[in-house]
Amino acid sequence: QVQVVESGGGLVQPGGSLRLSCAVSGIIFRVYTMGWYRQAPGKQRELVAAITSDGSTNYADSVKGRFTISRDNAKNTVYLQMNSLKPEDTAVYYCKADSPAAIIRRNYWGQGTQVTVSS
Repeated sequence: QVQVVESGGGLVQPGGSLRLSCAVSGIIFRVYTMGWYRQAPGKQRELVAAITSDGSTNYADSVKGRFTISRDNAKNTVYLQMNSLKPEDTAVYYCKADSPAAIIRRNYWGQGTQVTVSS
């Protein structure tokens, strides 16, 4: 079965940093687009950052210049480096894997990891 497991969340003060990790198994990881999403209480889930199979990235305007998404295909893992954190970054962060167009369209979600930015 497919497994998507996030880790690295926690409590951090404003201006601090965290690195989230997402380990994936059960798919041909290198051909999947990977994304990080977040959902705060009472709000809709939103895309934070994504990275394609060839390394192309895109970011939400609210995190540009502060967050960096990367992937290590040898480890089947995607990362989200978060710097200069703000209270409004507080949310549950979810990892998602999206299949390429060459196969039947499907996506897989992780269970989420809590990030809290507070003094």
